[in-house]
Amino acid sequence: MHGVERTAGPRVLTVPEGDDRERLVCPDCGYVAYENPKVIVGAVCVWDDRFLLCRRAIEPRRGYWTFPAGYMELEETTEAGAAREAWEEASASVTIGPLVAVYNLPRISQVHLIYRATMNHAHHAPGAESLETDLFRWDEIPWDALAYHTIRWSLMHCAGLAGATDFAPRGVPETGDSLVE
Repeated sequence: MHGVERTAGPRVLTVPEGDDRERLVCPDCGYVAYENPKVIVGAVCVWDDRFLLCRRAIEPRRGYWTFPAGYMELEETTEAGAAREAWEEASASVTIGPLVAVYNLPRISQVHLIYRATMNHAHHAPGAESLETDLFRWDEIPWDALAYHTIRWSLMHCAGLAGATDFAPRGVPETGDSLVE
Protein backbone atom coordinates (compact mmCIF):
# COMPACT_ATOMS: atom_id res chain seq x y z
CA MET A 1 0.00 0.00 0.00
CA HIS A 2 1.37 3.38 -0.97
CA GLY A 3 2.42 5.62 1.90
CA VAL A 4 2.07 2.94 4.58
CA GLU A 5 5.13 2.24 6.70
CA ARG A 6 6.12 -1.41 6.75
CA THR A 7 5.86 -2.72 10.31
CA ALA A 8 6.48 -6.46 9.96
CA GLY A 9 9.05 -8.73 8.35
CA PRO A 10 12.55 -7.88 7.11
CA ARG A 11 12.76 -4.10 7.18
CA VAL A 12 15.95 -3.09 8.96
CA LEU A 13 19.12 -2.85 6.89
CA THR A 14 21.95 -4.14 9.07
CA VAL A 15 24.93 -6.50 9.06
CA PRO A 16 23.69 -9.71 10.74
CA GLU A 17 25.96 -11.34 13.32
CA GLY A 18 28.53 -13.51 11.58
CA ASP A 19 27.93 -11.85 8.19
CA ASP A 20 30.02 -9.32 6.30
CA ARG A 21 27.42 -7.30 4.39
CA GLU A 22 24.19 -5.44 4.96
CA ARG A 23 20.95 -7.37 4.60
CA LEU A 24 17.30 -6.70 5.37
CA VAL A 25 16.53 -8.26 8.77
CA CYS A 26 13.30 -8.62 10.73
CA PRO A 27 13.91 -6.99 14.12
CA ASP A 28 11.10 -9.05 15.66
CA CYS A 29 12.23 -12.59 14.79
CA GLY A 30 15.73 -12.17 13.29
CA TYR A 31 14.80 -13.49 9.83
CA VAL A 32 17.39 -12.45 7.24
CA ALA A 33 16.21 -11.76 3.67
CA TYR A 34 19.11 -12.90 1.52
CA GLU A 35 19.27 -11.59 -2.05
CA ASN A 36 21.14 -13.91 -4.38
CA PRO A 37 22.09 -13.85 -8.05
CA LYS A 38 19.57 -15.00 -10.62
CA VAL A 39 20.39 -18.15 -12.59
CA ILE A 40 19.80 -17.94 -16.34
CA VAL A 41 19.63 -21.17 -18.34
CA GLY A 42 19.65 -21.50 -22.09
CA ALA A 43 20.57 -23.67 -25.05
CA VAL A 44 22.32 -23.24 -28.37
CA CYS A 45 19.86 -25.41 -30.32
CA VAL A 46 20.98 -27.01 -33.57
CA TRP A 47 19.14 -28.77 -36.38
CA ASP A 48 21.58 -30.25 -38.92
CA ASP A 49 24.05 -27.40 -39.48
CA ARG A 50 21.62 -24.62 -38.55
CA PHE A 51 21.20 -22.69 -35.30
CA LEU A 52 17.80 -21.85 -33.83
CA LEU A 53 17.37 -18.18 -32.93
CA CYS A 54 14.40 -16.24 -31.59
CA ARG A 55 13.69 -12.56 -32.18
CA ARG A 56 12.74 -11.08 -28.80
CA ALA A 57 9.17 -9.81 -28.35
CA ILE A 58 9.90 -8.35 -24.92
CA GLU A 59 12.22 -5.79 -23.39
CA PRO A 60 15.05 -5.55 -22.83
CA ARG A 61 16.40 -5.73 -26.38
CA ARG A 62 13.04 -6.23 -28.08
CA GLY A 63 13.52 -7.07 -31.78
CA TYR A 64 17.02 -8.47 -31.31
CA TRP A 65 17.96 -12.14 -31.80
CA THR A 66 18.81 -14.63 -29.08
CA PHE A 67 18.76 -18.35 -28.49
CA PRO A 68 16.16 -19.70 -26.04
CA ALA A 69 17.16 -18.70 -22.50
CA GLY A 70 15.62 -17.34 -19.35
CA TYR A 71 15.35 -17.55 -15.59
CA MET A 72 15.57 -20.93 -13.97
CA GLU A 73 12.45 -21.95 -12.06
CA LEU A 74 12.23 -23.48 -8.59
CA GLU A 75 12.40 -27.27 -8.41
CA GLU A 76 13.96 -27.79 -11.85
CA THR A 77 17.42 -28.76 -12.98
CA THR A 78 19.44 -26.44 -15.17
CA GLU A 79 19.04 -28.90 -18.07
CA ALA A 80 15.26 -29.07 -17.60
CA GLY A 81 15.14 -25.28 -17.47
CA ALA A 82 17.08 -24.95 -20.73
CA ALA A 83 14.74 -27.44 -22.43
CA ARG A 84 11.69 -25.61 -21.02
CA GLU A 85 12.96 -22.27 -22.37
CA ALA A 86 13.43 -23.83 -25.85
CA TRP A 87 9.81 -25.00 -25.73
CA GLU A 88 8.39 -21.74 -24.33
CA GLU A 89 10.27 -19.37 -26.63
CA ALA A 90 10.50 -21.42 -29.83
CA SER A 91 8.11 -24.40 -29.54
CA ALA A 92 11.21 -26.53 -30.02
CA SER A 93 11.55 -30.01 -28.57
CA VAL A 94 15.24 -30.50 -27.78
CA THR A 95 17.66 -32.97 -26.26
CA ILE A 96 20.02 -31.14 -23.96
CA GLY A 97 23.69 -31.97 -24.44
CA PRO A 98 26.89 -30.84 -22.73
CA LEU A 99 27.42 -27.51 -21.06
CA VAL A 100 28.89 -24.87 -23.37
CA ALA A 101 29.65 -22.12 -20.89
CA VAL A 102 29.18 -20.68 -17.45
CA TYR A 103 29.14 -16.88 -17.48
CA ASN A 104 29.47 -15.07 -14.15
CA LEU A 105 28.02 -11.57 -14.57
CA PRO A 106 28.30 -9.93 -11.13
CA ARG A 107 27.49 -6.44 -12.48
CA ILE A 108 23.91 -7.59 -13.06
CA SER A 109 23.89 -10.33 -10.38
CA GLN A 110 23.39 -13.18 -12.84
CA VAL A 111 24.99 -16.53 -13.59
CA HIS A 112 24.31 -18.00 -17.06
CA LEU A 113 24.53 -21.74 -17.76
CA ILE A 114 24.36 -22.40 -21.49
CA TYR A 115 24.05 -25.89 -22.99
CA ARG A 116 24.36 -27.39 -26.43
CA ALA A 117 21.08 -28.92 -27.59
CA THR A 118 19.94 -30.96 -30.56
CA MET A 119 16.48 -30.27 -31.89
CA ASN A 120 14.37 -33.46 -31.97
CA HIS A 121 12.78 -32.29 -35.24
CA ALA A 122 12.96 -29.17 -37.40
CA HIS A 123 9.66 -27.72 -36.12
CA HIS A 124 9.87 -24.35 -34.37
CA ALA A 125 7.48 -21.44 -33.91
CA PRO A 126 7.49 -18.27 -31.85
CA GLY A 127 6.28 -18.49 -28.26
CA ALA A 128 4.83 -15.61 -26.25
CA GLU A 129 8.25 -13.98 -25.76
CA SER A 130 9.34 -14.25 -29.42
CA LEU A 131 8.35 -12.25 -32.49
CA GLU A 132 9.72 -14.93 -34.80
CA THR A 133 12.04 -17.92 -34.86
CA ASP A 134 14.36 -19.13 -37.58
CA LEU A 135 17.12 -21.63 -38.32
CA PHE A 136 20.35 -19.99 -39.49
CA ARG A 137 23.45 -21.45 -41.09
CA TRP A 138 26.62 -20.07 -39.48
CA ASP A 139 27.19 -17.48 -42.22
CA GLU A 140 23.53 -16.35 -42.03
CA ILE A 141 23.47 -15.57 -38.28
CA PRO A 142 22.46 -11.89 -37.79
CA TRP A 143 25.63 -11.08 -35.81
CA ASP A 144 24.92 -7.33 -35.71
CA ALA A 145 21.42 -7.91 -34.34
CA LEU A 146 22.19 -10.29 -31.45
CA ALA A 147 20.65 -9.19 -28.17
CA TYR A 148 23.68 -9.64 -25.88
CA HIS A 149 27.37 -10.44 -25.97
CA THR A 150 26.62 -13.68 -24.10
CA ILE A 151 24.68 -14.86 -27.18
CA ARG A 152 27.67 -14.19 -29.44
CA TRP A 153 30.08 -15.77 -26.94
CA SER A 154 27.94 -18.90 -26.60
CA LEU A 155 27.59 -19.35 -30.35
CA MET A 156 31.35 -18.95 -30.79
CA HIS A 157 32.12 -21.30 -27.91
CA CYS A 158 29.66 -23.86 -29.27
CA ALA A 159 31.22 -23.69 -32.75
CA GLY A 160 34.65 -24.17 -31.18
CA LEU A 161 33.43 -27.37 -29.54
CA ALA A 162 32.25 -29.03 -32.78
CA GLY A 163 33.27 -32.67 -32.62
CA ALA A 164 34.74 -32.35 -29.12
CA THR A 165 33.90 -35.01 -26.56
CA ASP A 166 35.75 -33.69 -23.53
CA PHE A 167 35.08 -30.16 -22.58
CA ALA A 168 35.70 -27.46 -20.02
CA PRO A 169 33.03 -24.75 -19.71
CA ARG A 170 33.97 -21.36 -21.05
CA GLY A 171 33.67 -18.12 -19.16
CA VAL A 172 33.39 -14.43 -19.95
CA PRO A 173 36.13 -13.47 -22.43
CA GLU A 174 38.78 -11.04 -21.24
CA THR A 175 37.79 -8.54 -23.94
CA GLY A 176 36.06 -6.00 -21.75
CA ASP A 177 32.86 -6.39 -23.78
CA SER A 178 29.82 -4.95 -22.12
CA LEU A 179 26.65 -7.02 -21.85
CA VAL A 180 24.56 -4.85 -24.13
CA GLU A 181 25.88 -3.85 -27.51
